[in-house]
Amino acid sequence: MTALEIGGEALPQERKIVTEIPGPKSREIEARRQSAVAPGVGSSLPAYVVAAGGGILKDVDGNQIIDLGAGIAVTTAGNSNPRVVKAATEQLQSFTHTCFMVNPYEGYVEVAEALNRLTPGDHEKRSILLNSGAEAVENAVKIARAHTGRDAVVVFDHAYHGRTNLTMSMTAKSAPYKAGFGPFAGEVYRAPMSYPYRDNDAAGTKVSGDEAAKRVITMIEKQIGSEYVAAIVIEPIQGEGGFIVPAEGFLPALVEYAKDKGIVFVADEVQAGFARTGKMFASEWEEIVPDIITTAKGIAGGLPLSAVTGRAEIMDSVGPGRLGGTYGGNPVACAAALGAIASYEEDGLVENAAHIGEIVTDRLTKLQSKYPEVGDIRGRGAMIAAEFVQHDTIDPNPELVKKIADYCSKNGVLVLTTGTFGNILRFLPPLTISDELLADAFDVIEEAVAASLA
Repeated sequence: MTALEIGGEALPQERKIVTEIPGPKSREIEARRQSAVAPGVGSSLPAYVVAAGGGILKDVDGNQIIDLGAGIAVTTAGNSNPRVVKAATEQLQSFTHTCFMVNPYEGYVEVAEALNRLTPGDHEKRSILLNSGAEAVENAVKIARAHTGRDAVVVFDHAYHGRTNLTMSMTAKSAPYKAGFGPFAGEVYRAPMSYPYRDNDAAGTKVSGDEAAKRVITMIEKQIGSEYVAAIVIEPIQGEGGFIVPAEGFLPALVEYAKDKGIVFVADEVQAGFARTGKMFASEWEEIVPDIITTAKGIAGGLPLSAVTGRAEIMDSVGPGRLGGTYGGNPVACAAALGAIASYEEDGLVENAAHIGEIVTDRLTKLQSKYPEVGDIRGRGAMIAAEFVQHDTIDPNPELVKKIADYCSKNGVLVLTTGTFGNILRFLPPLTISDELLADAFDVIEEAVAASLA
């Protein structure tokens, strides 16, 4: 057993059940929440957290829950990462805010420099800093439209890009993200995604990456016209859509097409970026170089920050005063980001992600050999998913996934569900989690599957 210093308290790296989960103190707070917080904001597991670190969440009742969600890939560098805490604390003691658009500060520039250096491609780049992933995606579209003088934006089946009006329009799944919130933004067109598990016909014929790209290109040429398209926006590995890894060749073919047609290729790496996939960015797996890349979540160790990084000639096409926001690139968040980036680069977290992926994939593969309901296992690094289906079919099985997640929650393991059909378990552990905790968590998951199928 190891321990991590969190706020002066040693947090043992072990699962511990003190009460039922959620316990009585959590339920008391939950009762207060009902009269204070709008019900539109939900929680997967209402066990109220008082400390977190390594791979553990400690709740108000003293339960220690294994964290396989990392705040939806936000605490990728570890909750209260020492480098993040030190950098943010020092900045807090200096000043908390000036607004970069009023009185600038060096931290913003340093984060932009780091992003320009780390993101794919050796071309000259520029960055802007914002608050959330949705805000980054929305600004990427604004920049692409300004640069090209075009309006249309192409997005994909199963995509998730955010909850603002434009990014909600770009998101594929209706409930809970879009239902009842229209009207939606115009000039957004949806193309078919390469989804290897479901791109099979009855005879088992698979659609290659090149063939899947041709479907998209045909759709653009026949339904929109490439001369009207400002941007193709895609997650190199889809997040909320179910950790869909497109077939090899799909992304490079689209990048080449976009380049040929003067379309800005935008990689939404909000969930997949910053060491999550076993490379610093998921785009690196097929060596694609986006014109623009959007980042958030893991960028700042848990503090709100996002970014748009792109080719200098594209980013420079938007004049002064046309981009920004009051809190964008907050100095404390910038300091935290520099701490998190140092941890990714110097603490072996990219390598940890690959190691975690090997452990998780091995355990899921063994589970699949016992239960045909585990239809597909996919992902990269510490971004792995299992798609659950009805017995001996590929029909989605969301009821089973809910039972598994509920069992895990009650037994001290936080797992997240996802996917257009709600039939996928996704695993996003912090990159500081121990092998021992992962083994314990997957023992519980195996028990959960067995119990749910009994």
